[in-house]
Amino acid sequence: MSRTRVYRGGVLEQENFAPSQVSDYLAEGDTVVWLDLCTAQGDELAVISEELKLDAHAVEDAVSRRQRPKVDRYSDHLFLSVYVAQLGESPEDLDLSEVSIFVTDRALVTVHDTAFDPKDLVARWDNAPEVVSNGVGGLLHGLLDLVVDSHFAAVQHLDDEVEDVEDVLFAEQHTKNLQKRMFALRKTLVQLRRAVLPMREVLNTLLRRDLHVVGPDLSANYQDVYDHTLRAAEWSESLRDMVSTIFETNLSMQDHRLNTVMKKLAGWAAIISVPTAVTGYFGQNVPYPGFGKAWGFWASIAVMGAIGTALYGLFRKRDWI
Repeated sequence: MSRTRVYRGGVLEQENFAPSQVSDYLAEGDTVVWLDLCTAQGDELAVISEELKLDAHAVEDAVSRRQRPKVDRYSDHLFLSVYVAQLGESPEDLDLSEVSIFVTDRALVTVHDTAFDPKDLVARWDNAPEVVSNGVGGLLHGLLDLVVDSHFAAVQHLDDEVEDVEDVLFAEQHTKNLQKRMFALRKTLVQLRRAVLPMREVLNTLLRRDLHVVGPDLSANYQDVYDHTLRAAEWSESLRDMVSTIFETNLSMQDHRLNTVMKKLAGWAAIISVPTAVTGYFGQNVPYPGFGKAWGFWASIAVMGAIGTALYGLFRKRDWI
């Protein structure tokens, strides 16, 4: 289902009209139009691209999907590709919804799949009429602000997940799915960084004066979104380092536990070897002190007990067992 809106003088005049009326509204000099399309609506996109004279390469990118976040500049319009992040309860539930954006002087066209719902975007515009009054640049600001906020929310969720993994890592009893959680966390973070990091370049390009997208009244707003983009990128960088540290720490702790177990086994093996050596010696078929006598048997028991006890005390003192 397509959604449409037309603003006149920064005030919403009409919405949910037929996409075929976009050109009629644009023929009027003081209007700004927003058209939202789903990728399944290929026919409507073809009609709009012809009316707005959108570049064929940009239209192909909007239809083919899975583009890198970017800004492409054409003669009379811009093409942007961004991703809205949605993270569920677990790190595996990351959903990156691609939104393709065409920006002309007085029209904003958004193309996306069914996973993205523009109702939050519309609510932002309705709550910030002073920004929307700046034309297409104001509408684009609301969309980019929504995108960056979704990145922030996803990064914060992953940060909480990293803290939970740290608590489990240093707990006395490890859960069996710790390795799975760490791998899922690392995989999700890699996917999110592919959407977050290029946004710095996207915002930096839009802030260029020669594009004439960000006017003086919107400069502070776009700069704020750019700052948030930098923070989200830096946060994701720090999370990557934290996840790598958790992996290394987990391996180090596993090696430490293995060494501890091997040390204790070696200590007990040394203690057990004492009676084995004594009984083996006294079991020889040759005469020895106490051979064939009762006191010889008790002497061997005393030797085994004394040496075993001494070794046990020595190993306990050195924390080997």
